[in-house]
Amino acid sequence: MTRESSASPLIYGGDAQSPRAALPVLPPLALYIHIPWCVRKCPYCDFNSHTASPVLPEEEYVDALLADLDQDLHAVHGRELTSIFFGGGTPSLFGADSLGRLLKGVEQRIPFASDIEITLEANPGTFEQDKFVAYRKLGINRLSIGIQSFQQTQLEALGRIHNGDEAVRAAGMARQAGFDNFNLDLMHGLPNQSLDDALADLRTAIALKPTHLSWYQLTLEPNTVFWNQPPTLPEDDTLWDIQEAGQALLAEHGYAQYEVSAYALPGRPARHNLNYWSFGDFIGIGAGAHGKLSHPDGRIIRSWKTRLPKDYLNPAKSFQAGEKALANDEMPFEFLMNALRLTEGVESRLYPERTGMTLESLAEGRREAEQSDLLQVEPSRLVATERGQLFLNDLLQKFLT
Repeated sequence: MTRESSASPLIYGGDAQSPRAALPVLPPLALYIHIPWCVRKCPYCDFNSHTASPVLPEEEYVDALLADLDQDLHAVHGRELTSIFFGGGTPSLFGADSLGRLLKGVEQRIPFASDIEITLEANPGTFEQDKFVAYRKLGINRLSIGIQSFQQTQLEALGRIHNGDEAVRAAGMARQAGFDNFNLDLMHGLPNQSLDDALADLRTAIALKPTHLSWYQLTLEPNTVFWNQPPTLPEDDTLWDIQEAGQALLAEHGYAQYEVSAYALPGRPARHNLNYWSFGDFIGIGAGAHGKLSHPDGRIIRSWKTRLPKDYLNPAKSFQAGEKALANDEMPFEFLMNALRLTEGVESRLYPERTGMTLESLAEGRREAEQSDLLQVEPSRLVATERGQLFLNDLLQKFLT
């Protein structure tokens, strides 16, 4: 069903000329929880993470998270949570008691879907078998383990606190604790990395039999140590060889690429991230968290929370740092910068369903992208060509006003 019926009430926003329909059916709802502390800040990391003090304010932070959530409840509109993702930082620095109290408080406020996916990010250096067993008992049913590399020289260059043996043991600990669904996070294109080194990392990861692999190239981001003191990275030809050979190796072992840097065994894509990429809704709580929420009247609001933990924990300061209502002329780019990351794209009908805009609002950009061999000529789907996947920024430019 599309939302283009002339019987639907219409609203207007921004500078766009086309009307936007109200949304009688709202998208799936997820929850992102940001825990901003790490043992040590990595030199490549541009996430909102901060070096942890010897004693973390777990109780105070959980209280703040629940109070933050209370302020977003008006936008839930009776929906249930389909997924929860604990990101960071290093969420596994928090004890099971704190996370259990938080999850109980969340469920008291918003009902959980019967098959909810609850993911916790963790690093091998913070692993303890007893802690994982306790997490699993809380209902956390998926882990995302930050490996990055198994090679000691690379781990030291990346500022990681674990070694290769700990990384291997982490996967075994997860499985023994009852996690039959877990992701390994792995980088390539590391300082002075050869093709053989990159494939050795990938083979080690595959041998651990994760259900999901996030495999992506190291990039130098502003406001990081690596940006100011850049390491020597592989040449472009080597990077291309790594990408091609790695994708072939993953496919050989049954890991299907379903997103730019995400590979999964059959039936095991990350449901939380699929919700992002299909323009679903998500509440974001915690220092620096972002959210996106749709309302029945057609408004779609992006919001972001106070970044610094000390400010987030300060009762005199607001949790929310800002919000922005998406205008009609922003909608094509906002939708497609997510949907076109998926290798199979999305059904065309999802655009009017999730945005309230007509497919005609995409017509000009779509025509230009098809003529440039960046978008497939497929009326029922919005999906990038192989060339479009390689030049995704060029493809998205077609939909910027």
